[in-house]
Amino acid sequence: MNCVSHQASGLWRHPRDRSADYRKLGYWTDLARLLEKGLFDGLFLADVLGVYDVYGGSPDAALRNAAQVPVNDPAMLISAMAAVTSDLGFGLTSTLSYEPPYPFARRMSTLDHLTDGRIGWNIVTGYLDSAARGTGLKRQASHDTRYDIADEYLHLVYRLWEESWSDTAVIRDKERGIFTEPDQVRRIIHEGEYFKLNAIHLSEPSLQRTPVLYQAGSSARGREFAARHAECVFVAGPSAAVVAESVTDIRARARAAGRPPEHPLIFSLLTIITGPDDEAAQAKWEDYRRYISLEGALTLLSGWTGIDFSRYSPDDPVRHIRNDAIHSAIDALTVQDPGRVWTVGELAQHAAIGGMGTTITGGPERIADLLEDWVVKTGVDGFNLAYAVAPETFTDVVDLIVPVLQRRGIYKREYRPGTLREKLFGRGDRLRTDHPGGRVHLPAVSHI
Repeated sequence: MNCVSHQASGLWRHPRDRSADYRKLGYWTDLARLLEKGLFDGLFLADVLGVYDVYGGSPDAALRNAAQVPVNDPAMLISAMAAVTSDLGFGLTSTLSYEPPYPFARRMSTLDHLTDGRIGWNIVTGYLDSAARGTGLKRQASHDTRYDIADEYLHLVYRLWEESWSDTAVIRDKERGIFTEPDQVRRIIHEGEYFKLNAIHLSEPSLQRTPVLYQAGSSARGREFAARHAECVFVAGPSAAVVAESVTDIRARARAAGRPPEHPLIFSLLTIITGPDDEAAQAKWEDYRRYISLEGALTLLSGWTGIDFSRYSPDDPVRHIRNDAIHSAIDALTVQDPGRVWTVGELAQHAAIGGMGTTITGGPERIADLLEDWVVKTGVDGFNLAYAVAPETFTDVVDLIVPVLQRRGIYKREYRPGTLREKLFGRGDRLRTDHPGGRVHLPAVSHI
């Protein structure tokens, strides 16, 4: 995330942490080179609009702990990182609730051009009322209504990306002085419940046209949305049992929506603390724990769940509460894992490193065993790795874990050629024709 403290609350104070350099471009280009060295499929840039002001009813705790504030625009980083890499993909989080489809579609097409087809979009609807107030609204729309809006939004950007320009529209004919054939560009006209549009897409077709589509919502409505639209899904949970339940449900919904067996790819949020051996890894873990901020962790958790945890003592149990924040965040601690009752203090300790995901600790061989076991128990396709100390966490994974996984034959030794979609799925760079966006076509001849 383009900020100091993403999910490791308080770890910005660690003497080896460089996250305070997030304002410097070299921080990001160095990270991109490191991840490409480790053959990472992509760098997932999280983002949030608004400030975490649920805890204590004010942004004070978030500001004290740098809890995802200050936070800069993630899209600005991608061109620079793409310039120093050739294969690393980039997953950009952008909140559709506060930006019209028309300018957003152009931004993503621009990034797809500049990265040679290595861009993806993590579709989020937002979850903070502070974001709504910052954009002139009294409050955000209700949870399920946000997904209704997202469905219409996706329909519109699909039409802009896939339908507005034909593959043969841009001819670059210097002799005739024609760059684009006007009769190969179509005006998109839409009047829906939430959006109106009458325009042509501003960008010529990019390699992927539609970016690779990521989604991280794990509520019932979020999973329904992911089953229709997402090519990759991020899931999180405090245990393998919780993650496995999410995976099973998402795959069942995808099958019911007529999606192919390999769609969507599912990645589990995980934080790895490792060293040359188990003893060194444990020492590193204990060192990191000295710097955590429980207030910072509860500030993030309050924003994610909509529960003001400042009103509870550490020994109070976490109750299941339905509100308009992130439904899955509280579900994962209650209805999805009824065998355990979390206290507020236990939750803060758990989330202080790795947020709502799981943290594993050990030497390289033990970590490799745990990763393999996690895949077997949950059915995920891979991992969305968070960091504790930046960039040390990723350096450790690249230098210590990747070689072991490669020796075991369960991690690639080179990138596939092509766009991000081709690298992930081993086939064409465009959406499948059984995807709602892939079913959008430009008529043979149309007019502006």
